Amino acid sequence: MAFSTVVTSGPNLYLPKKTQNFHFPICCLPSPSLSVSSQPKLTQFDLKTYWTTLNAEINQKLEEAIPVKYPEQIYEAMRYSVLAKGAKRAPPIMCVAAYELFGGNRLAAFPTACALEMVHAASLIHDDLPCMDDDPVRRGQPSNHTIYGVDMAILAGDALFPLGFRHIVSHTPTELVPEARLLRVIAEIARTVGSAGMAAGQFLDLKGGPYSVGFIQEKKFGEMSECSAVCGGLLAGAEDDEIERLRRYGRAVGVLYEVVNDVLEAKLMEEETEKNQKKGKRYVSLYGIEKAIEVVEELRTKAKNELDGFDKYGDSVAPLYSFVDYAVDRGFNVGDLS
Repeated sequence: MAFSTVVTSGPNLYLPKKTQNFHFPICCLPSPSLSVSSQPKLTQFDLKTYWTTLNAEINQKLEEAIPVKYPEQIYEAMRYSVLAKGAKRAPPIMCVAAYELFGGNRLAAFPTACALEMVHAASLIHDDLPCMDDDPVRRGQPSNHTIYGVDMAILAGDALFPLGFRHIVSHTPTELVPEARLLRVIAEIARTVGSAGMAAGQFLDLKGGPYSVGFIQEKKFGEMSECSAVCGGLLAGAEDDEIERLRRYGRAVGVLYEVVNDVLEAKLMEEETEKNQKKGKRYVSLYGIEKAIEVVEELRTKAKNELDGFDKYGDSVAPLYSFVDYAVDRGFNVGDLS
């Protein structure tokens, strides 16, 4: 399925009554940079097939990466979250797409892609804990701590972080990816999950004031996407300026996806005041839907502008462009692909 941006001069955001299909056109303020004609002339790209194929490959690699060993319960808890049905696999797919942009064999990117999914799953396990976001459900299924208990969930998350690093080192073919690049990848992931990255976002989500919403969105949701795009570029040996473009692109896409989620939830759950209060540190809750829509358009523009610097790679950049439009238009439910 090819994705296109639907932009008109109308000021309203039209949303579906149900979220199952995740498809809606956004009709916002006109912006020349959002026009389809402003993008490079690319071959029509089938994102759904691309995502489905990669999803199956990554799922198989993850299944192999976390066999059950002693003590079995820790591994079972780890596998429960990493192999959960409905997982979107956005971080690993973003990583592989960024790597393939530069012409590499995706097999070289799979160990890092799997590690990113492990790190992502670990962060979700910890985010769901009663002392954090206190969510008993994740992707329509009981959260890890709901099934295994808080103590085991903490251990499972703790174990997944180092397993991801070990997986990169032990499974990446060094004849395809020099060790110096792997060190940069590991350092990037460590920065992402640490006190300058996702941990900072979670802290401010718990303790910060209302004006920290932009920082929270960037750190909680933009960091993982940013890291995924950057790791793909690092593995491929991209130039420093290309890495920085991928960094800005990935951050914009990660926040974009979440702001669209906020708008959807505000429209579809406006009567559930308690849940909206729980998610008070969001653009919609603080600034209203109209401002959130402006943010959506700004982020989509920013992400696509960053990709303009990769024109020389031709159609290889098509998946990255498609991710931007998918973040807004939701032409299919990626949760159904796993």
